[in-house]
Amino acid sequence: MQTREVKIINQGLEDETEVWGYLPCLWKRILVGVGAVFSGGLLLLLLYWLPEWGVKGTCTHTSLRNAHTLLLRTTDEFKQWFRAKVHVMSAPGNKPFDSLDLQSTAQLPNGDGEHGISAERVEHHGKFRQPVQIHYFTHHSTKYYWNDVIQNFELFKGLEDVKVSCASIHSDHSSGLSQTLQDYRRLFFGENEIAVRVPSLFKLLIKEVLNPFYIFQLFSVILWSAEDYYYYATAIVFMSVISIATSLYTIRNQYVMLHDMVAAHSVVRVSVRRGSKDIEQAMSTDLVPGDVIIIPANGMIMPCDAVLIHGTCIVNESMLTGESVPVTKTSLPSSGEEASMSLNMEEHKRYTLFCGTHVIQTRFYAGDLVEAVVVRTGFSTEKGQLVRSILHPKPTDFKLYRDAYLFLLCLVGVAGIGFIYTIVLSIMNKVPAKTIIIESLDIITITVPPALPAAMTAGIVYAQRRLKRVGIFCISPQRINMCGQLNLVCFDKTGTLTEDGLDLWGVQSAEGGRFSPPEADAAKESLVNTVFVACMAACHSLTKIEGELSGDPLDLKMFSATGWILEEPTEEETTLHNPIMPTVVRPPKHSVPEANQNNPLTHNMELSALSSCEIGIVRQFPFSSTLQRMSVVVRRLGEKRMNAYLKGAPEVVASLCKQHTVPQSFTETLETYTRQGFRVIALAHRQLESKLSWHKVQSLSRDLIETNMEFLGLVIMQNKIKEETAGVLLELRQANIRTLMVTGDNMLTAISVARDCGMVRAHERVIIADAAPPKDFHPASITWHDTDNPAQTNKDNQTVEINLEDGVYDKRVTQQEQSYHFAVTGRAFAVITEHFPQLVQKLALKATVFARMAPDQKTQLVEVLQSIDYTVGMCGDGANDCGALKRAHCGISLSELEASVASPFTSTTSNISCVPNLIREGRAALITSFCVFKFMALYSIIQYLSVTLLYSILSNLGDFQFLFIDIAIILIIAFTMSLNPAWKELVWHRPPSSLISGRLLCSVLTQILTCLVFQVLAFLLVRQQSWYETWTPQSDACNVSSSGLSHSRNVTSPHDHKNIKNYENTTLFYVSSFQYLAVAIIFSKGKPFRQPSYKNWPFMLSCVSLYTFVLLIMLYPVPAIDSFLECSLPAALPPLRSCVFPMTGALHWSSLS
Repeated sequence: MQTREVKIINQGLEDETEVWGYLPCLWKRILVGVGAVFSGGLLLLLLYWLPEWGVKGTCTHTSLRNAHTLLLRTTDEFKQWFRAKVHVMSAPGNKPFDSLDLQSTAQLPNGDGEHGISAERVEHHGKFRQPVQIHYFTHHSTKYYWNDVIQNFELFKGLEDVKVSCASIHSDHSSGLSQTLQDYRRLFFGENEIAVRVPSLFKLLIKEVLNPFYIFQLFSVILWSAEDYYYYATAIVFMSVISIATSLYTIRNQYVMLHDMVAAHSVVRVSVRRGSKDIEQAMSTDLVPGDVIIIPANGMIMPCDAVLIHGTCIVNESMLTGESVPVTKTSLPSSGEEASMSLNMEEHKRYTLFCGTHVIQTRFYAGDLVEAVVVRTGFSTEKGQLVRSILHPKPTDFKLYRDAYLFLLCLVGVAGIGFIYTIVLSIMNKVPAKTIIIESLDIITITVPPALPAAMTAGIVYAQRRLKRVGIFCISPQRINMCGQLNLVCFDKTGTLTEDGLDLWGVQSAEGGRFSPPEADAAKESLVNTVFVACMAACHSLTKIEGELSGDPLDLKMFSATGWILEEPTEEETTLHNPIMPTVVRPPKHSVPEANQNNPLTHNMELSALSSCEIGIVRQFPFSSTLQRMSVVVRRLGEKRMNAYLKGAPEVVASLCKQHTVPQSFTETLETYTRQGFRVIALAHRQLESKLSWHKVQSLSRDLIETNMEFLGLVIMQNKIKEETAGVLLELRQANIRTLMVTGDNMLTAISVARDCGMVRAHERVIIADAAPPKDFHPASITWHDTDNPAQTNKDNQTVEINLEDGVYDKRVTQQEQSYHFAVTGRAFAVITEHFPQLVQKLALKATVFARMAPDQKTQLVEVLQSIDYTVGMCGDGANDCGALKRAHCGISLSELEASVASPFTSTTSNISCVPNLIREGRAALITSFCVFKFMALYSIIQYLSVTLLYSILSNLGDFQFLFIDIAIILIIAFTMSLNPAWKELVWHRPPSSLISGRLLCSVLTQILTCLVFQVLAFLLVRQQSWYETWTPQSDACNVSSSGLSHSRNVTSPHDHKNIKNYENTTLFYVSSFQYLAVAIIFSKGKPFRQPSYKNWPFMLSCVSLYTFVLLIMLYPVPAIDSFLECSLPAALPPLRSCVFPMTGALHWSSLS
């Protein structure tokens, strides 16, 4: 394959893929057709399983431009292959945002052009444009279109593709699209729907049946039927039908559940703007990027991603973030520095209404409509990408599964040896060709057990049920085994390690550049009418929904602490009056001194005082996690000038204030609180210019408002650690599982919480790694701060040496004092990742606290930890953790909301106690998989040894002997040995992750040799008994009923032409039966990862019952059972005992090995 023919799509993204072009080749197809006929269709199956071979075997290389078929390969570690067919469509233009008007393009952005699109030719002012032929293909629910300029396929996401600025959204895209332009864009973007097609049962059945495992079973059943082993073949078919039916039911249910989740409210009627004035009703499926939709006052479920250009919305985004707190969305800025930036969904999410989120209510002014411009539709939306990740998940990469395939290949090799041995032996004994073919192929079905996948899945299914009982739900069962290998768990802080809610500890105002003493009650009379409390009461995004205050928990706590009252005007009031004060906050009536309340003369003064304290919120700038602040513009009743109030992270707020208003002790005071684990919010205030009108304020950018502020003081919030947190973290540390904190909170607060919950112990040091990007010809630098000794600062790594194995080594301290942790901010993490990439992995080895981390940085951190061979777990409450939850080996969401569908595990318990439960069950399931795999491998080898020995005398096991072994012994044992519950404690070491290890191979090989020795011994010893007679079809030896008194060889039963009823067969049947049971007991491990086997009563009952049954029918033969199992025992009892001796000896010796 030539490298120059390779193109890459989605470059730099998670789903980056290589693409090659191919054209159909007639002669290759003819050859494949001939091969398919001669192979009985097996060649077609092979090409179906291997897309790369399928394309290369039927096509020839060509350029992507001329390709009819594409071969795709992911660039990640899985290197998955896919094939896609290239389609062609006719369109008037090459790209969705091309202008259709040849002569006048100025009016098109606003949709004023009225040109009709024809399938053949398009007329523009008398000129005809020939339609363009556009090549495209669909892969994972996404369409890629050919671009002649870049000579590659490209993806059209939406309005962002044209790099449109925020200001031009207002100027060029606020009038909507014409019907013609909408129809044209729909050619590229398709219908606006997230189509989760529920496959028909027939399609699912075909796909399931074509699985290599079921094809192998079909091959086995055909082979057994040819040998007249109908009963066993019927039993396998019965089990396969149950397995397929169960699988189809589960898969279809998952599709139906996802379809119902997506389909709910996905198709609605919307109001769409056509031109400057026209508004018409349309179906949401008709929407395309560039359409302008009207958001109704009573809200709606968003059918697309759209950016607000007029008005304000209160939105519930729980479907995406897992956080049910209503969020305020404001209109996109039309002027200022931010307006000149290109539209970016990630950076401008506070102005964006995302698909699937619920707009609870809207706020509009004096007849203005709340409008939004459609940015993305269908699978390009945030919700669409979430659904795509569920529909097309990445394969689970786990060493156990890779080793299992290698082990199966070894079994295939063993089967190959048996295959050759059978052919050679049969030819030497002049066996008919038909018998040679059947028996040589039969050895393959014996060596590779068809029931292996079902048996290995049993342990995972049982673990999933046990997890469900403790409130942990799983959508990716294969990951349960991976949980058993976890050696690092990342935790979000707020809502995960600590309580969701914050309690107000106190406030500390600042006046004249100095802090006042802290006050515990913000509602006390001396504070209630101050600017400080007014800022607490007005600077928030709270709203009333059905009469109840709703919003961010922090905002709610701060507002309720003031004792003020929030009032929102009704729709009628905003229509009748000038909507300068849409929302009003005011202090409670009892804030006026009681002495005055009973005095009629002061009644008017009371009303006047109350009126002067009423504050109307004119404009909100919502909280931004990037900016770490929010602000509001307000007007106090009776005043002409407006004020701006600001709150946010103390460091950020202080940087926006006049320096003389910030107390000199600001840094020391802040550190005092944060070291104690308090969450600190800073407040600031500014009086705006008198010339600013309400309309001018609406168009101002926040950068102009949030500057030259006056510092007001600090609000100190207490975030309590959950009761279970410390105990769980201690349990994980004792189990040698590393724990990290990844939070968006303040660094010192995070370090304090880490100390309080035991993540960082009292005697351990914490070193903050801070980094600064290049600036003014100074290179990027790293600074190390010791939190115990803030005065000591080491720049770069002059005195601190980082070592990959030892973490950090400092010659000045003793070995006992070496234990410490790094703490890293999101800003430092970004700088180190970009400018010091060689340090990232080394730093990740010793860092414990990651603070001020953005959502995408959390995902990036998980990837870094995985790259240094950690098996990573992530536990979060769903808010901003979705990416990391998906990326981690085991993501555990503590939120039951819709966003949790992205996480493999969801816990109904809102604390981290679910983590050790999951790890325990994962370890138990992993050990169960090992036990079952070893047992099934030994079962196939034991049966292989028995059949190989019997082939040497041209004999075999009987149909009902196979049936008894495979159904009564193997399946019952395999499924009951998986029932051991998890051990109650997490031990220091993890279970092994590899099947290919010296200890495990030694165990398996020892058992194989032991079984071989005793089978050969029994096979030889039985021939030396005085009553032994060699079988021939004429002699009918061994067919005498045990109840007969005579030793004559009279013909009392039909001749056994298959040579089943002989002494070697019966001996090996009993010996192997005991060996199956012995191996099951030996390999059924209990402590330290599972409960002991004697507590698994179904398994013990099965073993004891089968052992007793086999022993009894051997010692005290029952003619009916002997006849059924085709066993042959001598008539006299004394010789029987001598025959039993080697068998029981074999059992006891193999049990002890």
